[in-house]
Amino acid sequence: MNFSRASQWAGGTAGRAGIVAVFVLSAALNGAPALSSQYLALFIASALVCAAALLTPRLPWPLAPCLVTATTAWWGWPMALLLGVVMYDLAIARRLRAAAGCAAVALAANLAGYPATRLWAEQRYASALLVWLFAVVVGLWLGNRRRLIQALAADVEHMRVEARLREEAARIAERSRIAAEMHDVLAHRLSLIALHTGVLATKSATMPAPVAERLALLRTASTEALTDLRDVLGALREPDAPQTSAALTPVMRDVQELVDEARAAGQRVAMTTEGRPDQAPTTHRLAAYRIVQEALTNARKHAEGALVTVRVDYRPPATLVEVVNTAGTPANTLSVDSGYGLIGLGERVTALGGNLSAGPAGSGSWCLAARIPHPVGTPQNGTRT
Repeated sequence: MNFSRASQWAGGTAGRAGIVAVFVLSAALNGAPALSSQYLALFIASALVCAAALLTPRLPWPLAPCLVTATTAWWGWPMALLLGVVMYDLAIARRLRAAAGCAAVALAANLAGYPATRLWAEQRYASALLVWLFAVVVGLWLGNRRRLIQALAADVEHMRVEARLREEAARIAERSRIAAEMHDVLAHRLSLIALHTGVLATKSATMPAPVAERLALLRTASTEALTDLRDVLGALREPDAPQTSAALTPVMRDVQELVDEARAAGQRVAMTTEGRPDQAPTTHRLAAYRIVQEALTNARKHAEGALVTVRVDYRPPATLVEVVNTAGTPANTLSVDSGYGLIGLGERVTALGGNLSAGPAGSGSWCLAARIPHPVGTPQNGTRT
C-alpha cells in the first residue's frame, strides 16, 4: 500500500496538518526547559523537518519513518508524539513489522542520544511505549474500517452494475419479442397487400387512369412500408442475438383463451371485457395479452388461491387493462423469479405511448394496470374475427 495514501486521516489533510502542528508545538514546549539555548534552535528545526516529511504527499514511505525515528533516537521523549504519527501511519498501511522496528531502533539508539531528554531517564520510555501502542491500535482499527468500507462500496457498485445489466437484458429481450410479434402480425399482411396490388397492376391497362394511378401508389406505399418495418425490426432486435424459429412463433391469441387456460389449471379468475378486440390496434391487443399473462403468472407465484379479477377495455380512445388479485399465500415452488417481467412490460407499454403501474391496492391485494392510447385518427386497427 502506498504510504502517503495510507496515512490520510479521517479528518482529511487539514486535520492531519493540525494534529502534526500541535505535536510540534508540544515538542517545542516540552523540550525548551531541558535544552540549552544553543541546541533549542536545532531541536525546533528538526521537529519542523519531521513535520514537513509527515505532511508531504507522495513521499517514499521509508523516508518519513526513518527521519522521524532517527530524530526521536537523538532528541528523546519530546519527539515521541511525532513518532506516534509514524506508528499510526504504519499501522494503517499494515506495516506492523516496520512499526515495531522503528520503536526498537528509537529506544535502542536513544541510549546514546541527547542526555537531557533521553527516553530512559525517569522511565519516560514507558509513557512513550504507551503512546506508540495506542497509535498502533487506533491505526489498525481505522485502517481495517476503511478497507471494509471500500470493500462494501465496491460490492454495492458491482451489484448496481449487475442490476443495470440485467435490467437492460430484460429490456432487450422484450424488444426482441416485440419485434418478432410485429414481424408475425404486420409483415405477412403488408406482403399480401404488396402482392395483390402487384397482380392488379399488371391489368392497369384495362382500368381507368385514376384507379391505375391509385393502385400504383398503393403498391409503392406497401413496398415502402415493408422496408420501414424491416428497419424498425432491426432497431428493436438485439444486433448480436440470432433470431430462432421459436422466437418468431405467432402469438396472436385472445386474452379469453389465456383466462380459460388459467381456470383449467385451477386458478380463480373473473374476467370482464368491454368492447371488441378488433376495436383496438393489433399491437395493443398483444400488449394486453402480455400484461394479463404476467399478472396471472405473478398471482400464481405470490398469491396462490387468491381471486384474480381481469378487466380489459378495447374501446377508443385507449385500451385499458387492469388485473387485481386479492391476498394469498406464496406458492411452494422452486421457481426463481427474475423480477424483470414488469420491466419488459413497461418497455412495451412505453413504446406504444402508454403507461404501466403496479403496486398494492389495499387489504393485501395487488394491482397491475395499463392505459395505452389509440393512435390519432385510427379508432380501430385490427382484423375482425
